[in-house]
Amino acid sequence: MLIAGGKMILRSTRTVSEINAKRRRHLSVEVALEPDLTNPGEGPGHFLEETAETTKQEKETKWEPPQWLEQLENIREMRREKDAPVDVVGAAELAAKDSPPHVRRYQVLVSLMLSSQTKDHVTAGAMRRLQEHGLTIENILKTGEDTVAQLIYPVGFWKRKADFIKRTTGVLATAYAGDIPSTVEGLVALPGVGPKMAHLVMDIAWSTISGIGVDTHVHRIVNRLGWLPRETQKPEDTRKALEEWLPRSEWSDLNWLLVGFGQKVCLPVGPRCGQCLNKKTCPASLVRKRPHPHP
Repeated sequence: MLIAGGKMILRSTRTVSEINAKRRRHLSVEVALEPDLTNPGEGPGHFLEETAETTKQEKETKWEPPQWLEQLENIREMRREKDAPVDVVGAAELAAKDSPPHVRRYQVLVSLMLSSQTKDHVTAGAMRRLQEHGLTIENILKTGEDTVAQLIYPVGFWKRKADFIKRTTGVLATAYAGDIPSTVEGLVALPGVGPKMAHLVMDIAWSTISGIGVDTHVHRIVNRLGWLPRETQKPEDTRKALEEWLPRSEWSDLNWLLVGFGQKVCLPVGPRCGQCLNKKTCPASLVRKRPHPHP
């Protein structure tokens, strides 16, 4: 307690590490509970109330997997060579980089629509044929659906995707002045576009991080690594659970990192755990190493 100028000032210094021993930062927080004479309605009680709420929030620990940062850095190291299919023929690589910005954005959207449930090299072939034909909104509007279907064959669900591309292109021409939506809400309203696709479009086409793009590779790998509080069955549930704890600064790279990692090392069937730098910490790898009891 200090007496200064007839005022009583209470000062309390608390260390964040004392409030929560698991926090990594150790900061000294000094709170001066002095009345604000410029705003009589906000006296010591106001600051006490605010400080109590801050303390309550600090005590609430956010769940995160114990070794995620080390595991992520190991994946970065394993992806250093950039030698996976996604690095050469992924959606971010297929749009014509010398096209006008609105054309490139349209091609990013189309490439992602084609890529669903399709190998990267098959998507790349379809994109090449579309680009040779003329992959602009104006030209696809004039192209019959059967022709679009022939051009994109044999991507997965090629007939449905031809329909989606034609319908989406019509919406873009009439509702978006020949460009693509710049919001997740606008993108998911398009035929054949889901949340995963929308978040990737926002990142690649608009350079805006709106969420994590979770495809089958990301969904499989984060479940294997134990990066979720509980196992998830659907990619969209995985996305929501990841975004609860993963720092936003990691969102943009995560899809690219894990897709390539899933293509080269953490395969859907027969993962190459022996080559993985996380083999000593990955729960799925440790389960595979566990000896089976003899009958």
